[in-house]
Amino acid sequence: MANSEDRTRSDRDTDWIGGTFLSDVGWEHLETLVDIGDRMAGTEGERRGAEATRDAFEDAGARNAHLEGFSIQGWERGDSAIAAGDREHRSIALPRSPAGSVSGELVDLGYGLPEDFEADLEGTIVMVSSDVPDWFDRFIHRREKYYRAVEAGAAGFVFHNHVLGRLPPTGSVGTPEDPIGEVPAVGVSKEVGDRLARRFENEEIGIDLTATIEEATSANVHATLGPETDREVWVTSHVDAHDIAEGALDNGAGTATVVEVARALAARKGALDTRVRFVVFGAEEVGLVGSAYEAERVDPESVKAILNNDGVCRGRTLSLYTHGFPELEAVADEIADRTGHPIGTTPEQGPHSDHWPFVVRGVPGYHAMSETGDRGRGWGHTEADTLDKLDRRTLRESAIVLTELAVELANDDIEIDHREPEEVAVALEREDQAEGMKIIGDWPF
Repeated sequence: MANSEDRTRSDRDTDWIGGTFLSDVGWEHLETLVDIGDRMAGTEGERRGAEATRDAFEDAGARNAHLEGFSIQGWERGDSAIAAGDREHRSIALPRSPAGSVSGELVDLGYGLPEDFEADLEGTIVMVSSDVPDWFDRFIHRREKYYRAVEAGAAGFVFHNHVLGRLPPTGSVGTPEDPIGEVPAVGVSKEVGDRLARRFENEEIGIDLTATIEEATSANVHATLGPETDREVWVTSHVDAHDIAEGALDNGAGTATVVEVARALAARKGALDTRVRFVVFGAEEVGLVGSAYEAERVDPESVKAILNNDGVCRGRTLSLYTHGFPELEAVADEIADRTGHPIGTTPEQGPHSDHWPFVVRGVPGYHAMSETGDRGRGWGHTEADTLDKLDRRTLRESAIVLTELAVELANDDIEIDHREPEEVAVALEREDQAEGMKIIGDWPF
């Protein structure tokens, strides 16, 4: 535990804020990550990103920076095409789609809401949009739409972007038990999707794709700061990214921010009552594999809280999923008041990033993102996920607020009750998320 004199001096000292606001450590690490290129899970690029992050933690002053490897189902992109009419229409394969060629009648299900899949879809190629309407009460993940199509007998799946710009979206299919999906799946741009719906609905089209599918290895990066305590606060992100772009927004910015937070906390070690563990996960984009690997190995009671950064720096205002932990909402409000920076909070469950394998085990967890005013991922999961969408100021400001949040979580005066997994299950049922999670094999209870 930090002694009271160190704690008081550290709390009074604000030099670290100026140091963070002038720091290029996070931004330079972001540039390092995006310049690697392909950081798809299980590839050499992902490994290089993990090694660079380990080195960045060491340079920031963190202890025992190292990699821990684990096996995954590897998947590498080949070619893909949609044949409709007398031409091919541009598409990209969805990771962990099986290779193959299929044909069938094109059925456009629009948003792909649950009731839309009650139609006769046997042998068809189903197309759905990447968003949901404003009036619908919850987000529907791509994989839920995919597996609803599979259950209805579809022969193929087309994921239609809702964002303008001729940008076909990517994003994995597959389940934890069966990592490779059941039917070929591709993404198409909004413009291609609109063209297919207008010209070829109820007509036969074909999907053809190739992929290399073999075992691979990913890795998580670990480092620590602060006193040697039995419990830890985890500050996390993921280093892997889809292979079609730089992965700047998703999630180079999150990892760069965690590195900047580590640099700031190294200058504030006297303010930490609890050890802080930085973990940058691999293989997030293919089913939260790296974080699930860690969550299965750690005693949930040893993790005081997890602060996961996936989607930060897209906008200046932070937005935090708090997963029904009232203490987390109170801490966020306190930091917002203290720093004069607004922080939005959402109390519902958010099961789509690396905090989730811990939250389902009862660990108090934040999912830190940014408010953008847009629906869905925006540029994320497309070829436009590039460095030019980000700026240093937002990264620095986010790192300042998140550093203060991490220090508050590590404060011995802050107690956050863990939950029983059954309580999480009840919350998911109440929020109408359980059915979809069961369909995609993500129901952990």
